[in-house]
Amino acid sequence: MNTKKTITADGFLRNSQPNALIAAPLWTLIFFSQLVVSCLVAWHLLAQVNFVYPAAYEALAIDEHIARFAPANRFRPDFETTDKPQHLALFAEIGNAVQNHGEGLEKITYQTASGQTIALLRKAEVIHLQDVANLVDFFYLSGGVCTLLLLISLAGAYSLKLTFPGPGAVAMGILAVVAAITLPLLIIGPKKVFYWLHIQIFPPDHEWFFYYQESLMTTLMKAPDVFGFIGGVMGLIALVLWILQILAVRWYFAKRPGTK
Repeated sequence: MNTKKTITADGFLRNSQPNALIAAPLWTLIFFSQLVVSCLVAWHLLAQVNFVYPAAYEALAIDEHIARFAPANRFRPDFETTDKPQHLALFAEIGNAVQNHGEGLEKITYQTASGQTIALLRKAEVIHLQDVANLVDFFYLSGGVCTLLLLISLAGAYSLKLTFPGPGAVAMGILAVVAAITLPLLIIGPKKVFYWLHIQIFPPDHEWFFYYQESLMTTLMKAPDVFGFIGGVMGLIALVLWILQILAVRWYFAKRPGTK
């Protein structure tokens, strides 16, 4: 079956064959799957470098934040006597536990200047981080499903000899996704969006908001600021990976025999 291409009034390259009826939903599935996979890869890459916490530590002046709020903590003493290397190591321990189904959260401890060893996390914090670990597990599962969908969809599009969407349509799709993510942050505010997501995602009977005076976890992270920093880096990496995937698929489909 020959592939016929026509340029419509909107300037996009489209298929004039019957397969064009499934082209739009199939390409939408492909691009969405690529986006999810890109986000997962970006997350996994950040996990290998302690989620860029060392960079956030300097950019957000977390050492000053700890010096200010740790002495006021009502449950855990003398955290202000700890130093930067220990802070980086503690964040890495939390990150590793979250990446490994929450294992070891209760065993994370810090050492004071006097040599005392104290558990970093309270029970409510352990429960919350376990919820985060469960969410990460679901993220990896979703990424695996989307990877499978992507491969199947690409094979279907290739076998059906569907024409790759024109650059205008692809660019509009990318911009629409970026706008859908950034506009709520700009209009509503990052902090309000962050809190709203917590309310929607986590169990209602599990505590997720912790004051600095009650939680060394939030003090160590300067939450929610550190998540904005990490999210921004992750978003940029995911966007680059997504665009590279799209370009790779476009290049591969252009090499298909019979493609003009």
